[in-house]
This record gives sequence, structure tokens and C-alpha cells, in this order.
Amino acid sequence: MPGLDICQRLLRRLISAGDPSAIPVAECAIDDYVEITEGSARESGLRLLQQDAWDQHAVMVGVQRSFAETVNAYIERKLGEELNAADDAAPVRLSHEPLLAAGPGETNP
Repeated sequence: MPGLDICQRLLRRLISAGDPSAIPVAECAIDDYVEITEGSARESGLRLLQQDAWDQHAVMVGVQRSFAETVNAYIERKLGEELNAADDAAPVRLSHEPLLAAGPGETNP
């Protein structure tokens, strides 16, 4: 996944720098990754980015650690949006709609 590699490398550099003014750049990188990645790969890629941010968090201190936490929180929000989008895409059956159309002489449950 080339988009994932690019995003991951950028996030690692941003976390290492720990510059709070670069948070929008990190968010934009994550947003770009989400936009160019197909549905099923999107969630697994976000989880890999999140794990990498946590790995960076474990070895960082101070502003770098705080930056990694911010990246993780943003990825968590994106994952929540992905799950909500998947739930919204599921077909909804209204209670008054029959599951199957009844044939002649049959009734719906």
C-alpha cells in the first residue's frame, strides 16, 4: 500500500519533531490516506498507523509523546467515522415492510 507507506513515514517524522503547529499536517496526511484507500483496506491501514503511533509514543517524551497521542486520537476518530459509515450503508428495513413478498394465498409473518 503505497499511500500507507507515505503517510506512515510522514507521521513518524512529524511525531519525532513534535511541533504542535504541524498537527494539521498530520491530520491532512491521515485524511489523504483515507481518501485514496479502498474501503476494506482503509480500516486495517488506519489500525496499522495507529499501532505505529503508539509504538512511537512508547519511546518518546515530552512534546513528541503528546504529538503521538494527538495523532492516535485523530486516527481513533477516523476509525469511528469508518465504522459509522459502514453502519449507515447497511440496508434498513422499516417495521412495516415485509421481509419477503408473499405469494398468492400466503401471508407474511
